[in-house]
Amino acid sequence: MIGVLVVDDNPIVRAALRGYLDATTDVEVLGEAADGLEAVAEARRHAPAVTLLDHRMPVADGLSVLAELSRLTSVLVLTSDPDPALVARMLHGGARGYLIHGAFTPGELHRAVIAVAAGYGWLSPAAVAVATATMRSRPVLRPRPRYGLTRREQDVLDLLAEGLSNAAIAHRLLLTEKTVKNHLHRAYAKLRVTNRTEALLRWTGRT
Repeated sequence: MIGVLVVDDNPIVRAALRGYLDATTDVEVLGEAADGLEAVAEARRHAPAVTLLDHRMPVADGLSVLAELSRLTSVLVLTSDPDPALVARMLHGGARGYLIHGAFTPGELHRAVIAVAAGYGWLSPAAVAVATATMRSRPVLRPRPRYGLTRREQDVLDLLAEGLSNAAIAHRLLLTEKTVKNHLHRAYAKLRVTNRTEALLRWTGRT
């Protein structure tokens, strides 16, 4: 069972999230919190694998406790705020995922919890759009040569940072989609990341 902590100042939202997750067979809600300080205390008490964290809360908001929570649990942000700057700050601050209320289904929430618990990142389509827009608006800061990326791996990562899909990257570079995937997986290993979200953040200098 994957233990989860639900953090939101709205009791109706907490009840809805608990209801979604209690309906699954592999996720267990261990506790709830209504603000950031309670969240840290409950995370220390229950040691959840994943914490669903709202941003706008009284006493202490999500961003202010993110660093501490990230040392205790994997954080999946659930908020109604699609601000690109907030998405970037949350991901840079340690969140492994970002879902926007109204833009995900119970099934997607379940899949996101499983992915984050396993150490992977997860962004809802709306969060991908704002995160990509933020990254594209800033110059690419390439990692130092010690990562040992080949010229082709750098080309693939550049296009990834532009928001292109694997198929679009393959078309642009005159490669097969399988070859693009192979380049990405080798780049992940060299960048010491495990997924597209982490690779984007590392390649664009956000981590």
